[in-house]
Formats: sequence, C-alpha cells, structure tokens
Amino acid sequence: MIVVLQPGALPPEIETIKEKLRELGCEFFTTRNTQRIMLHITGGEAHRAPSALKLLPGIARVVSVTSPYKLASREVQTEKSIIDLGEGLTVGGDKIVVMAGPCAVENEKTLFRTAEKVAAAGAGVLRGGAFKPRTSPYSFQGLAEKGLQLLAAARERTGLKIVTEVINVQDVELVAAYADILQIGARNMQNYPLLQKVGQQNRPVLLKRGLAATIKEWLMAAEYILSAGNFNVILCERGIRTFENYTRNTLDISAVPLVHALSHLPVVVDPSHSCGDSRLVPDLSRAAIASGADGLLIEVHPEPQQAYCDGEQSLTPREFHLLMESLPGLARACGRCLETGPAKLKNSTKQKTTHYVAASTP
Repeated sequence: MIVVLQPGALPPEIETIKEKLRELGCEFFTTRNTQRIMLHITGGEAHRAPSALKLLPGIARVVSVTSPYKLASREVQTEKSIIDLGEGLTVGGDKIVVMAGPCAVENEKTLFRTAEKVAAAGAGVLRGGAFKPRTSPYSFQGLAEKGLQLLAAARERTGLKIVTEVINVQDVELVAAYADILQIGARNMQNYPLLQKVGQQNRPVLLKRGLAATIKEWLMAAEYILSAGNFNVILCERGIRTFENYTRNTLDISAVPLVHALSHLPVVVDPSHSCGDSRLVPDLSRAAIASGADGLLIEVHPEPQQAYCDGEQSLTPREFHLLMESLPGLARACGRCLETGPAKLKNSTKQKTTHYVAASTP
C-alpha cells in the first residue's frame, strides 16, 4: 500500500501521517520524485490505513497496489512519466527522441565525425560506449575515462546529450560525472547492487531489457532503481533471445504497448541490437514508432566495416539521415512529433576541442 502526499504537504502534516502509521504498527519507507513524496506501507494493520488516513491533511490518495512492481505501476501513477534531460529535451509524452552514435568510443576523429553527422540529422542524444562488456575477453573493452572525456567534448562541440553504459558499481559516480544518461546494459539488467547504485544518482537511467528477461523481470529491475529514489527511468527494448538465428535477437515489438499499459515509464527501442543487421534497422525503427515507442537508440558509424564492434548493425551517416527524413511524417500519423536535436554545431568541424567537461547537474 502506498500513501501519495500532496505536492505542498507540510512537514508537520507528514509527521502526523507517519505517527498514525506507527499507531497501526506499520513499517514504511519514503521515496520522492520531482513532484510527490510517497510512503510505502507494509505490515501491521496496513489494511486499515485507507480509512485511518483519509481525513488527514497532506494526503492526495492512498493506493492499494496489487502489482509487484509498485513504483513502476500505473496503479501508482496513471499519467505517463516524462523524463527531463535538460535544455528542453525530454523522453516521453508526445515527442519522440532519437539517440544515435557508435557502439563504442574508438577515437576522437571517429566520434566527433559521427556526433556532427547525427546532430545535423536531428538526433538529440549521442550514444557511445566508454566501457564495453564484451562476450570475448579479447575483444575491445573501451577507452574507460578517456572515452568519457571524448564524449563530454563531443557534447560541448555539438550540444547533444550523452548516454553511455556503466558496468561496475565502482564506476557509477565517475560515469555520472560525465554522462547525461546512465545506461544499464542487457547483461546487467539484474545486477541489483548496480541498479541500487544508479538509483542513488541524480541522472536519468536507461534500463535495457535482459537477453531473455520477461517483462515482469524487466519492470522489477526498474523497481530497484525507483525504490532507491531515482524516478527518472527510461526502459529500452533491445530484442530478446529466441530460437530464431537469422537475426541477432528478436525484437519484441508487442512489449512497447504492453509496458505502456502496465507502467508509466517511457519506453525506447534499440533496433540495432534487436536485429544485428543494418539493412533491417530502418524498418524496425519505423515499426517501433508505430507501436508507440518514445524514442530510438540507433548505432551509427562513418565506416561500419572498420568499426571496433557491431559494425554489421551500424548505419552510415547517409543511411541515418535518410531514416530521419522518413520519421516526422510517420510520427505525425501517430499523433506525435519527432524531437529535433541541436542542428547547429557549437564549433567548426575544423576546430579541435581539447577542453573536456563533465555533465552539469540537471
């Protein structure tokens, strides 16, 4: 059971509510998002809470939640969450945001070239891995903090926000100092200490669905982040492992409208990892938007055949530009619009950026 407090609830009112819960023998803990404070009640005579609390000032409503993912559930919040990335860029609502860039940060030249191209095409967020969890221990593992510095420089150069993966608990604060969005990859979806740690950060979190995770398991993973106090969670459908081997994974397109029915959290789709084949990415991107996705996460590389990883699923800048041209009309047909990113580059392409900056606090 959850007690949702009014936005302007006063400290004495909150203390009176807590005292009443103590009288009922209930245990409770407090979470808050940007709008509300919520008390989560267990034990004691919790069943009496609705009648015992209903006349107390400061309470918006008392909700009996049947879903196991209580904070992510539509039972707690009926309206869709809109995640603010800063400077007017949001995820959720009527706008569709596109996140694009290379699978891995390889070097300054390739990253800057890609960032400029995806910004010019209308992307709002630059993706790129500084830490890369790879199947083989002999594969390229990323540039670590040097990669984060290059991402920050690309943001300064183009105005794009940054999403990048964090794979270890001990690296969370380092990545959060540079990134605008912390990505939890599919392999770490059920790394609960990591989920709790990013839940303590003042950064939006992009949570990818696990390789073979059910929707319930995916939402329960989101619950770990929410229960730690971070309500800025974006879910990412990136395909699940099935018996089909013509594609890298199988895009569960039905997950988008289903999760929207179950949860208030926004859902974006990663068509690149879903199929592993760049030829399929444009069609899967359009299918994702038609299904109600709040955004796309697309891999783009200027020379896919030379990419350090996942080149076969990366679009060229030209292919990405053509895809972006096809999306506004589809978005309008679905009653939405495409979020436009920073079209103007902050520096000339001839200018070399050497000053690296960490992300500002949203």
